Amino acid sequence: MAKTFKSSNKKDLVIQYSVKHEQKIDCGGAYIKLLPGGKKFDSKKFGGDTPYGVMFGPDICGANKRTHVIFHYDKKDDNLLIKKDVGCETDQLSHLYTLVLRPDNTFEVFVDNKSVRSGKLEDEFDFLPEKEIKDPDQSKPDDWVDVKEIVDPEDVKPEGYDDIPEEIPDPDATKPDDWDDEDDGEWEAPMMDNPDYKGPWKPKMIPNPDYKGPWVHPMIANPEYSYDDNMYAVCKDGCTHVGFELWQVKSGTIFDDIIVTDSLEEAQKFAEETFFKKKDGEKTMFEEAEKKRREEEAQAAMDEEEDFDMEDMDMMGGDEF
Repeated sequence: MAKTFKSSNKKDLVIQYSVKHEQKIDCGGAYIKLLPGGKKFDSKKFGGDTPYGVMFGPDICGANKRTHVIFHYDKKDDNLLIKKDVGCETDQLSHLYTLVLRPDNTFEVFVDNKSVRSGKLEDEFDFLPEKEIKDPDQSKPDDWVDVKEIVDPEDVKPEGYDDIPEEIPDPDATKPDDWDDEDDGEWEAPMMDNPDYKGPWKPKMIPNPDYKGPWVHPMIANPEYSYDDNMYAVCKDGCTHVGFELWQVKSGTIFDDIIVTDSLEEAQKFAEETFFKKKDGEKTMFEEAEKKRREEEAQAAMDEEEDFDMEDMDMMGGDEF
């Protein structure tokens, strides 16, 4: 990189690049990582376990299609994933992904220069402990009743209820005329469901007069909660490198238009000069290539059908026509 990014500089962090899945990817990641290390960074050892400040970009595998937004948080020594997934593009065209991290502890994600997610870090990530916790000194009283219904003590099983069979002989059935008792045995009418059978008896339920509703645990302020003004400082000691960690079933992804800066305006201007300048032409070329592919497939199917018809004619003696 041309310069070292330090969160302590109180400037925006903007990461932007384009991704194109020419291979129509069905499982694989295409995310970028912002890495610390300075002059000591060893690119030969870069891999999944290499510490990073930011991981950002599309990840597709089966039904899971999302844009990763992950920040490293020194106070927890952990990588924090965004709570609610951000969607990603899944076609075979190039798309521009932009992440902005601001020193006011907010962030924003753009896809093709359109904002698709923004918010506060404390709302979208687990940077901070909960403001309130359940009061450890409180517990549900032993006499608290939270059962809504009870068995009706006055409901009694009717006499003879258990003697009603599930099935009875079909009263409309008659012995066939050709039935021979000596050869076929004694005729018995087929069985049918008994309309009087109501299933195993269950007592009626009634509202519990002692019901108090669900018990709600009293909450108190969390003594461990404190706001951190430096949540955004994911590269506190400086990030000096970018890297792409590739896990893909099918190769063929193209990365381009990469910029890491402290100005969204600069990134957007760079995108106009690179990504957007070629976007319309790429779409036109892709549509023309797809049209040609469909025409060739249709022609191949017609040729195959004609060959099949000729084979049928040969089998039927078509040479006599």
